[in-house]
Amino acid sequence: MAWAKQGQEAAFRELVRRYERPIFSLLYRMVRDRALAEDLAQETFIKVLNAIGSYNPQFKFSSWIFKIANNAAIDHLRKRELDTLSLDGSPHATTPDEMSATAPQPGDRGETPLQELEARELGGAIEHAIARLRPEYRMCILLRHVEGHSYEEIARILDLPLGTVKTYIHRARNELRGYLEDRRE
Repeated sequence: MAWAKQGQEAAFRELVRRYERPIFSLLYRMVRDRALAEDLAQETFIKVLNAIGSYNPQFKFSSWIFKIANNAAIDHLRKRELDTLSLDGSPHATTPDEMSATAPQPGDRGETPLQELEARELGGAIEHAIARLRPEYRMCILLRHVEGHSYEEIARILDLPLGTVKTYIHRARNELRGYLEDRRE
Protein backbone atom coordinates (compact mmCIF):
# COMPACT_ATOMS: atom_id res chain seq x y z
CA MET A 1 0.00 0.00 0.00
CA ALA A 2 2.86 2.36 0.80
CA TRP A 3 4.23 1.92 -2.73
CA ALA A 4 0.80 2.45 -4.28
CA LYS A 5 0.43 5.61 -2.20
CA GLN A 6 3.73 6.81 -3.71
CA GLY A 7 2.23 6.42 -7.18
CA GLN A 8 3.69 3.08 -8.22
CA GLU A 9 1.18 1.64 -10.68
CA ALA A 10 2.42 -1.94 -10.28
CA ALA A 11 1.74 -1.77 -6.54
CA PHE A 12 -1.82 -0.58 -7.13
CA ARG A 13 -2.35 -3.37 -9.69
CA GLU A 14 -1.20 -5.86 -7.03
CA LEU A 15 -3.72 -4.44 -4.54
CA VAL A 16 -6.46 -4.85 -7.14
CA ARG A 17 -5.34 -8.41 -7.83
CA ARG A 18 -5.40 -9.30 -4.13
CA TYR A 19 -8.72 -7.69 -3.32
CA GLU A 20 -10.81 -7.94 -6.49
CA ARG A 21 -12.37 -11.33 -5.67
CA PRO A 22 -13.21 -10.61 -1.99
CA ILE A 23 -14.63 -7.18 -2.89
CA PHE A 24 -16.67 -8.59 -5.78
CA SER A 25 -17.91 -11.45 -3.61
CA LEU A 26 -19.03 -9.11 -0.85
CA LEU A 27 -20.75 -6.74 -3.28
CA TYR A 28 -22.40 -9.60 -5.16
CA ARG A 29 -23.85 -10.99 -1.98
CA MET A 30 -25.19 -7.53 -1.16
CA VAL A 31 -26.81 -6.64 -4.51
CA ARG A 32 -27.43 -10.15 -5.94
CA ASP A 33 -26.63 -9.03 -9.49
CA ARG A 34 -23.36 -10.03 -11.17
CA ALA A 35 -23.02 -7.11 -13.58
CA LEU A 36 -23.95 -4.60 -10.92
CA ALA A 37 -21.46 -6.13 -8.46
CA GLU A 38 -18.74 -5.86 -11.13
CA ASP A 39 -19.64 -2.18 -11.68
CA LEU A 40 -19.62 -1.48 -7.94
CA ALA A 41 -16.28 -3.28 -7.55
CA GLN A 42 -14.80 -1.15 -10.32
CA GLU A 43 -16.26 1.95 -8.68
CA THR A 44 -14.69 0.86 -5.38
CA PHE A 45 -11.21 0.55 -6.91
CA ILE A 46 -11.58 3.93 -8.65
CA LYS A 47 -12.51 5.50 -5.31
CA VAL A 48 -9.53 3.77 -3.67
CA LEU A 49 -7.20 5.14 -6.35
CA ASN A 50 -8.64 8.65 -6.03
CA ALA A 51 -8.48 8.62 -2.23
CA ILE A 52 -5.21 6.75 -1.84
CA GLY A 53 -3.55 9.84 -0.40
CA SER A 54 -6.03 9.93 2.47
CA TYR A 55 -5.38 6.33 3.55
CA ASN A 56 -4.13 6.17 7.13
CA PRO A 57 -1.65 3.28 7.53
CA GLN A 58 -2.55 3.15 11.23
CA PHE A 59 -5.60 1.12 10.11
CA LYS A 60 -5.69 -2.13 8.14
CA PHE A 61 -5.96 -1.62 4.40
CA SER A 62 -8.58 -4.38 4.18
CA SER A 63 -10.85 -2.52 6.62
CA TRP A 64 -10.49 0.66 4.59
CA ILE A 65 -11.25 -0.93 1.21
CA PHE A 66 -14.18 -2.97 2.57
CA LYS A 67 -15.63 0.24 4.03
CA ILE A 68 -15.42 1.89 0.62
CA ALA A 69 -17.11 -1.16 -0.99
CA ASN A 70 -19.79 -1.24 1.69
CA ASN A 71 -20.55 2.44 1.15
CA ALA A 72 -20.82 1.88 -2.61
CA ALA A 73 -23.32 -0.96 -2.08
CA ILE A 74 -25.40 0.90 0.50
CA ASP A 75 -25.44 4.07 -1.63
CA HIS A 76 -26.64 2.06 -4.60
CA LEU A 77 -29.32 0.26 -2.59
CA ARG A 78 -30.57 3.55 -1.16
CA LYS A 79 -30.64 5.27 -4.56
CA ARG A 80 -32.37 2.49 -6.43
CA GLU A 81 -34.50 1.19 -3.55
CA LEU A 82 -34.10 -2.27 -5.01
CA ASP A 83 -35.76 -5.30 -3.57
CA THR A 84 -32.52 -7.18 -3.01
CA LEU A 85 -34.30 -9.93 -1.15
CA SER A 86 -36.37 -11.19 -4.07
CA LEU A 87 -35.91 -14.87 -4.77
CA ASP A 88 -38.92 -15.34 -7.00
CA GLY A 89 -37.29 -15.09 -10.41
CA SER A 90 -37.25 -11.31 -10.65
CA PRO A 91 -34.24 -9.72 -12.41
CA HIS A 92 -32.34 -9.67 -9.13
CA ALA A 93 -32.82 -13.32 -8.29
CA THR A 94 -29.79 -15.59 -8.35
CA THR A 95 -29.19 -18.45 -10.73
CA PRO A 96 -27.19 -21.50 -9.59
CA ASP A 97 -24.32 -20.44 -11.89
CA GLU A 98 -24.21 -16.95 -10.38
CA MET A 99 -24.34 -18.38 -6.88
CA SER A 100 -21.47 -20.77 -7.51
CA ALA A 101 -19.32 -17.92 -8.86
CA THR A 102 -18.93 -16.48 -5.37
CA ALA A 103 -19.49 -19.58 -3.26
CA PRO A 104 -16.56 -21.02 -1.36
CA GLN A 105 -14.92 -23.71 -3.44
CA PRO A 106 -15.19 -27.16 -1.89
CA GLY A 107 -11.92 -28.93 -1.32
CA ASP A 108 -11.34 -32.64 -1.46
CA ARG A 109 -12.52 -33.67 1.99
CA GLY A 110 -13.12 -37.28 1.11
CA GLU A 111 -16.88 -36.77 0.91
CA THR A 112 -19.16 -39.23 -0.78
CA PRO A 113 -21.20 -37.86 -3.69
CA LEU A 114 -24.27 -37.82 -1.41
CA GLN A 115 -22.43 -35.86 1.28
CA GLU A 116 -21.16 -33.41 -1.32
CA LEU A 117 -24.69 -32.94 -2.69
CA GLU A 118 -26.08 -32.39 0.81
CA ALA A 119 -23.32 -29.87 1.55
CA ARG A 120 -24.10 -27.99 -1.68
CA GLU A 121 -27.81 -27.95 -0.90
CA LEU A 122 -27.12 -26.65 2.59
CA GLY A 123 -24.76 -24.03 1.17
CA GLY A 124 -27.46 -22.88 -1.25
CA ALA A 125 -30.02 -22.71 1.56
CA ILE A 126 -27.61 -20.62 3.62
CA GLU A 127 -26.97 -18.27 0.66
CA HIS A 128 -30.73 -17.81 0.18
CA ALA A 129 -31.24 -17.22 3.91
CA ILE A 130 -28.46 -14.60 3.95
CA ALA A 131 -30.06 -12.90 0.93
CA ARG A 132 -33.28 -12.50 2.95
CA LEU A 133 -31.57 -10.50 5.71
CA ARG A 134 -31.80 -6.71 5.96
CA PRO A 135 -28.78 -5.15 4.16
CA GLU A 136 -27.09 -4.01 7.37
CA TYR A 137 -27.47 -7.46 8.96
CA ARG A 138 -26.31 -9.13 5.75
CA MET A 139 -23.20 -6.94 5.56
CA CYS A 140 -22.26 -7.71 9.18
CA ILE A 141 -22.73 -11.47 8.67
CA LEU A 142 -20.72 -11.46 5.44
CA LEU A 143 -17.88 -9.45 6.93
CA ARG A 144 -17.76 -11.69 10.01
CA HIS A 145 -18.35 -15.18 8.63
CA VAL A 146 -17.29 -14.94 4.98
CA GLU A 147 -14.47 -12.38 5.15
CA GLY A 148 -13.39 -13.27 8.71
CA HIS A 149 -13.23 -9.75 10.16
CA SER A 150 -13.32 -9.15 13.91
CA TYR A 151 -16.21 -7.29 15.51
CA GLU A 152 -13.94 -4.26 15.97
CA GLU A 153 -12.94 -4.28 12.30
CA ILE A 154 -16.58 -4.53 11.24
CA ALA A 155 -17.42 -1.56 13.45
CA ARG A 156 -14.67 0.46 11.75
CA ILE A 157 -15.63 -0.68 8.24
CA LEU A 158 -19.32 0.12 8.72
CA ASP A 159 -18.71 3.15 10.95
CA LEU A 160 -20.99 1.71 13.63
CA PRO A 161 -20.64 1.40 17.39
CA LEU A 162 -19.26 -1.98 18.46
CA GLY A 163 -22.46 -2.74 20.39
CA THR A 164 -24.55 -2.18 17.26
CA VAL A 165 -22.39 -4.60 15.28
CA LYS A 166 -22.80 -7.24 17.97
CA THR A 167 -26.56 -6.65 18.03
CA TYR A 168 -26.84 -6.88 14.23
CA ILE A 169 -24.86 -10.12 14.14
CA HIS A 170 -26.92 -11.60 16.98
CA ARG A 171 -30.19 -10.65 15.31
CA ALA A 172 -28.98 -11.87 11.91
CA ARG A 173 -27.98 -15.23 13.38
CA ASN A 174 -31.42 -15.56 14.98
CA GLU A 175 -33.12 -14.74 11.68
CA LEU A 176 -30.89 -17.20 9.83
CA ARG A 177 -31.67 -19.87 12.40
CA GLY A 178 -35.38 -19.28 11.79
CA TYR A 179 -34.98 -19.37 7.99
CA LEU A 180 -33.03 -22.63 8.18
CA GLU A 181 -35.12 -24.44 10.78
CA ASP A 182 -37.12 -26.35 8.18
CA ARG A 183 -33.83 -28.01 7.10
CA ARG A 184 -33.36 -29.63 10.52
CA GLU A 185 -34.47 -33.17 10.91
